[in-house]
Amino acid sequence: MAELTKLQKQLFELQDLKYRDFHSKLMPETDKETVIGIRTPVLRKFAKEFAGTSEAEAFLRQLPHRYYEENNLHMMLITGIKDYEKCMEEIQRFLPCIDNWATCDYPAPKCFARHKDQVLEEAKRWISSGETYVIRYGIGMLMRLFLDEDFSSEYLEMAAAVQSQEYYVNMMIAWYFATALAKQWDATVPYIEQHKLSDWVHRKTVQKAVESYRITPEQKEYLKGFR
Repeated sequence: MAELTKLQKQLFELQDLKYRDFHSKLMPETDKETVIGIRTPVLRKFAKEFAGTSEAEAFLRQLPHRYYEENNLHMMLITGIKDYEKCMEEIQRFLPCIDNWATCDYPAPKCFARHKDQVLEEAKRWISSGETYVIRYGIGMLMRLFLDEDFSSEYLEMAAAVQSQEYYVNMMIAWYFATALAKQWDATVPYIEQHKLSDWVHRKTVQKAVESYRITPEQKEYLKGFR
């Protein structure tokens, strides 16, 4: 086993073995040996103190990482970058290295909200990339940034057009459409009524929507008829 770096030693000092055992079960695609076991608030606090240091700048250039928490730390540091061009450059470099859903699903960088037109063009490229977690990240951006005042029905079509056998892609499509049903019901419900999604995504979308607190009881009853 390779010797631990200074940063890795610092991260192991934050280890919670019970949390490691619990969290590893939620990520069956990730080798447990690569999971240190650090609770998110603890890692977030560390990231806040680590950000802006010369060590953090060096760390961002060191890809790929060995541990799951290093990937999460990397994503936390990126989402805190205020300059859009630099942030997007770091995102593009890091996306191909993501190997699990949890790292992929971190909130969008705050600077993205001020550059939505540019983010949308990147999201289109991500969605058509063919890479599981790059696609998932792209659909995630459509869900986080383009289901409210910047919504367009063409974005539903973009997500629906993705054909994949990958569980983590299809789960994100279902999550996206369940959220779209909550926020843009009229535009989204025809995708369920007309069965425009694959069978698995269709069923999972209905399930997630019926479980959602943002869907009205009447809407839930209606959706149950399309299970």
